[in-house]
Amino acid sequence: MRLVVQRVKTASVKVKKNVVGKIDVGLFVLVGVGKDDSEKDAQILAEKLVKLRIMADSQEKMNLSVKDVGGKVLAVSQFTLYADTTGGNRPSFIKAAEPDKAEKIYNRFIESLKEFGVDVETGRFGEYMEIEARLDGPVTIII
Repeated sequence: MRLVVQRVKTASVKVKKNVVGKIDVGLFVLVGVGKDDSEKDAQILAEKLVKLRIMADSQEKMNLSVKDVGGKVLAVSQFTLYADTTGGNRPSFIKAAEPDKAEKIYNRFIESLKEFGVDVETGRFGEYMEIEARLDGPVTIII
């Protein structure tokens, strides 16, 4: 799995002009699922994300987790995180998981975040989405 994690002041996702997920302070996370990934990987990365100390403390140092600050997570499935451009200018996505498998693992990731006590909003798997985010820092971490 691959995660692109961005610390945000606000973020939202729309499907067909309707807001389907929205957060204020927290983490906007793009989630990519690869061919060899498992539900266990989803649980491990969810725990890593919940414990990741990238939120600012009172002295503006990255010492706190999203849970510590009462923040939320907006997680959006993003198969293009597995794009391979080594063979030319048109990306190949053969390293990404097939949609059925990817959706199952993505859903396990979301459920794991909730089990770790974080409020989670999501986009819609497999849909075209419009995303707005006001980055904080900016802080962007790739896991």
